[in-house]
Amino acid sequence: MPIDREVLIRKSTLIAEDLVRLRQLADLPEDDYLAQLHVQLATERLLERMIGRMLDVNYHVAVEMGGTAPRDFFESFLRMAETKVLPPDFARQIAHAAGLRNRLAHEYNDIDPHQVYEAAGRALVDIPTYLGHLQRFLDTIP
Repeated sequence: MPIDREVLIRKSTLIAEDLVRLRQLADLPEDDYLAQLHVQLATERLLERMIGRMLDVNYHVAVEMGGTAPRDFFESFLRMAETKVLPPDFARQIAHAAGLRNRLAHEYNDIDPHQVYEAAGRALVDIPTYLGHLQRFLDTIP
């Protein structure tokens, strides 16, 4: 099955919409963020959704271009570099988002709101970069 351009566009649109929502929360001063549990919970959920959608994109591209699914979420970002969608250095950098997604989704450890706040700030830089690379890739698909 070839790359489903429409699926990737839909996923990237949903990520971009959530990114706007995240910006409103992550732009709060940290003390305000930490004082509002509902803001913390919304931030966690937005991060989980955006990372989950990036993983969906990664797996789709990896399977359709490479023939096999990545072994895990971290590897899915590295495979995006192998398929030339992401630059290798950036892929290694953003691959750490997979661990955050797992902690948020499965609550492996107590979630540190300070770390989530910092991750939200990084996401405001990394996710638009990811989306830019994905768009350049989509521009090559008829």
